[in-house]
Amino acid sequence: MRKSVSKDYLFHNRNSPILFSIPHDGDLIPDEIAKNMNDSALQTPDRDFYVSQIFNFAKDFDISLLKTNISRFVIDLNRPPDNYSLYPGQSVTELCPTTMFDESPIYKTEKPDSSEIERRIETYWKPYHQIIKDKLEVIKQQHGFAILIDCHSIKSEVPRFFEGRLTDINIGTNSGKSCGDEIIQSFMSVLEAQSRYSHVLNGRFKGGYITRHYGKPEEKIHAIQIELSQINYLDEKHNRYDYEKAEKLKTVLIRAINSLC
Repeated sequence: MRKSVSKDYLFHNRNSPILFSIPHDGDLIPDEIAKNMNDSALQTPDRDFYVSQIFNFAKDFDISLLKTNISRFVIDLNRPPDNYSLYPGQSVTELCPTTMFDESPIYKTEKPDSSEIERRIETYWKPYHQIIKDKLEVIKQQHGFAILIDCHSIKSEVPRFFEGRLTDINIGTNSGKSCGDEIIQSFMSVLEAQSRYSHVLNGRFKGGYITRHYGKPEEKIHAIQIELSQINYLDEKHNRYDYEKAEKLKTVLIRAINSLC
């Protein structure tokens, strides 16, 4: 096992046919960007809080894991570099977001212009995606197939993006285009066999850029997005990790992940 660490990301390189991607659990905002952000934005309230802790069982199953340390307020690694909307007609945030989930402004004055956005793409976006691309190619060579799991979470209630309370476990395969039927059926059968958590396939969250771009089942590269409702492992009011709730959720996720191989 090789561990690659930089100030911008953490990469655990292992031997399973599965790769975990965690693009939204970072809180690092470089000083030159932070100086123009509002105080509320510097608290990074829209993080996928503790998703990396939920999926830390990767090490027990020889699963590779890539996590960014950079805040999504700097650049959203799960958005296309041309900022094309993945959910036309619905509210979305940008490649370099200018508002938080509650629609309050991120920046005090100047928003990132085109040259600054391009700099952030070169500095943060491209290195993260190069690791994904390279690792999926290595996995496919070793195992004959590769499975990318893009790991996310969000508060149980975010009126900007969905009405009411979110389903507990949201699975996305770009409406069936990013993952083979046999693989996703194995995964969903585990969720269907339990009753603690509600679940849905290709509901509000069908998968972001990472799932849609890398998932090519015809080439034996499969991609699945998991979007967890944070109420199932956090004290949402204070964004505190709840170990008892989290362990119960992890038990189900481990069974589902293990079913893929």
